[in-house]
Formats: sequence, C-alpha cells, structure tokens
Amino acid sequence: MTTINHHLNAEILTGYAAGTLPEAFNLLVATHISLCDMCRAELGALESIGGAMLDTEETVAVSDNALKSVFDLIERNPKDPILTQPPTQRSAVFPSPLQDYVGGDLANVKWRNVGGGVRQSVLQTSRDASIRLLSIPGGAAMPDHGHRGTEMTLVLQGAFIDDGERFGRGDVEIADEHLEHTPVAEVGQDCICLAATDAPLKFRQWLPRIAQPFVGI
Repeated sequence: MTTINHHLNAEILTGYAAGTLPEAFNLLVATHISLCDMCRAELGALESIGGAMLDTEETVAVSDNALKSVFDLIERNPKDPILTQPPTQRSAVFPSPLQDYVGGDLANVKWRNVGGGVRQSVLQTSRDASIRLLSIPGGAAMPDHGHRGTEMTLVLQGAFIDDGERFGRGDVEIADEHLEHTPVAEVGQDCICLAATDAPLKFRQWLPRIAQPFVGI
C-alpha cells in the first residue's frame, strides 16, 4: 500500500475541478489522484459543491447541436485525463492517465539523456505548460534551481530528498518563485518523476543554463 505524505493543495484541486488548469497540470493531477485516496475524496467534494452551485443558477438556452459538440470533443481528445481514467494494473509503475500519454508503462518510454545520468521524456500537451518524465539515478542530485512560475513534481518510483523532506511514490512537491532547491534522488532505485512546469526553471550554474535551450526545461 502506498503511503502519501505530500498532497495537492486546494487551489490546484479547485482548478482541476473547474477545468482551468493547463493540460500538463491536468495530467499530473489526474495521475496523482489515481494513487491518492485523500485527494480523490477532496476532489469529489469540490465537484459536489460545484454541482450544487450550478443548481442555483438560472437555466440558459443552448443550441440544438450542443450535445453533439460535446461528444465530438470527447472523440477528438481520447487522451484527456479528465475524461478517461480506466483502472490501473497493480504491477504498473504508471497509473492509467499517464499510460494513455506514454502508450504503455515504463518500458515504453523513449528516454533522452540530458547529462549526469539523468534522462527525460517530454510528453506532448498544449503549449501553455510542459510536462516530462524524469529518470534520476539513485544518489544523484538535480542542479540547484529556482522557478519563474509553478513546478509540480510527482514521484512514480523511488524517492527524492529535498530540504530534509522525503518524497516517495505518489507524493507531490509544488514549487513556486519563492523556492530554490536541489532535490537529491534517494540511494538505491532510480527515481522516476513526472514534472509539470508553466515557465522555464532558473539555474544558478552555468552548465545547466547553457544546456537549458536544448533540453527544454
């Protein structure tokens, strides 16, 4: 059984429930809530509140083809994590929402080396934010960096330590402009993370800054 200690905050869950998050963040949230009973329950409560609020609103006339338009949208977006969340196999590293984007589980990822033993795989989403899988060797540290926007990191395998706190499978770290840090993968198993950002990171060291345009972080 997965013990999750670091959860999504109310602002992120509310944005997910309202459909206002970028696709990259939606994917990360959908992947997390498929692992986390607590956040899934909180999301359900938020959606119930939203439904109750809609019941108090005046009805508005819609076009005759409104229902058809909705079904057309679902057909065009079969990977949307909000719309499709089939059951996850217990032996899988990736929950179902993520498997839809990868085309399978961990063995199906097309990795690209980015230096220091770290590998990444950028997933295709809308351009308002980006999301990537990261594979960090046990004991390796990510370059010291800050943020120009929001970065959410979900652990899928292994663990990393950041500022004395441990983030294991299912845990989410949410970073903003006020956080500068150097996450270190726990010794042992490689740490596999899903990381979503809505702005480029700010690296202090010159080598990561030079490589940044080529790796897209």
